[in-house]
Amino acid sequence: MVARGVGICGVGVVSAYGWNRQSLWDGLASGRTAAAVVPELGGAPGDGVWAARVDDDGDPLDGPSRFARAMRAAAREAIEDAGTRGWQPGRRVGLLHAVVLGEVDLWRDFYITRGGRLPVRDYLALMPSTPMSTFMQEYGFHGPAMNVSAMCASGNAGLITAKAWLDAGIVDDVVFVATDLSLTPENIAHFVRLGVAVVDAEPLDACRPFQQGSRGFVMGEASVAFVLSRRAARPYALTLGGAMSHDAYHVTSIDPQLEQVRGCFADALDNAGVRASDVRYLNAHGPGTAQCDAAEAAVLEELFRPGTSVYSVKPLTGHCQGAASAIEVAVTALGYDRGVIPAPPVVASGHPALLDGLTPVADGLTVKSSLGMGGHNSAIVLAPPA
Repeated sequence: MVARGVGICGVGVVSAYGWNRQSLWDGLASGRTAAAVVPELGGAPGDGVWAARVDDDGDPLDGPSRFARAMRAAAREAIEDAGTRGWQPGRRVGLLHAVVLGEVDLWRDFYITRGGRLPVRDYLALMPSTPMSTFMQEYGFHGPAMNVSAMCASGNAGLITAKAWLDAGIVDDVVFVATDLSLTPENIAHFVRLGVAVVDAEPLDACRPFQQGSRGFVMGEASVAFVLSRRAARPYALTLGGAMSHDAYHVTSIDPQLEQVRGCFADALDNAGVRASDVRYLNAHGPGTAQCDAAEAAVLEELFRPGTSVYSVKPLTGHCQGAASAIEVAVTALGYDRGVIPAPPVVASGHPALLDGLTPVADGLTVKSSLGMGGHNSAIVLAPPA
């Protein structure tokens, strides 16, 4: 099992907690949410909304937008981190970037403020290939570089793709980044209209995955990066395998029969070469919506053994959309490294398997699930390092 795993040997994070992975960990460990009332995201002056928005920070030389600066900062931190843990890049380092809505701030300015008029250089900054191209140039990497998009499941999809590249011998190493800094008043308003985003309450009052009284999620932003390799001395965690499927049912709703969801979990375990009884934790998608929480609770109870625990960090990080599953994988990886799971505090009656606050890590595997809007099912199996 361990021999088949791909090591997560470097982690970089930009989140609403701050511009490094330690800020993420400190925020989660404190049990406080990264969200705050953000006045500029309201539909009218003085009409602020609760959101976990990334600060306007980073190196201006990395690009004109928060998106480009966050992507480069997270990837750079992951590479530097991997180097301290014994990683040396091979000849073919590939880059995967999970993106659902890229450069929304620049596109919004392009259409609304500038009326489509930009210098060519500034227009090229809008292209999804540009951050990848400039990053490959910075490090002199020459492996394949491409974008991955599977809605909220994009982080899992990227990790599964990275492992497939490594298993096939296409690359020696992969730098994987998932970036979503798409919080604009327009985007938030439409998620509210869909009935899934909550903007009028503190997250722990509104987003309660697997607990009574949950009304949905508070929206968040993040850029998260991993270095994936089999040649690192001290990986944080091992990616053993995973699976993806599609409901082919509805543009927002999960097929209530859950056939494809159940099958995706079973396929992930089979791909990883492990048994359901080996799993100790379900790091759930857990957005706090009724249909997603019910679906994952059903799989937890039907597939896994009694004593398997479940948790979701969305009340703390917010729902980071295209970067959601990536930041949640980072939680598992850092948790294995530090010996504790920074689960949110339980605030209402809920599922008996739900973790409550900081919890020491026990032996066993973690399944990280992500159910992307539109029917994108995904699950990956993570193990502590040998």
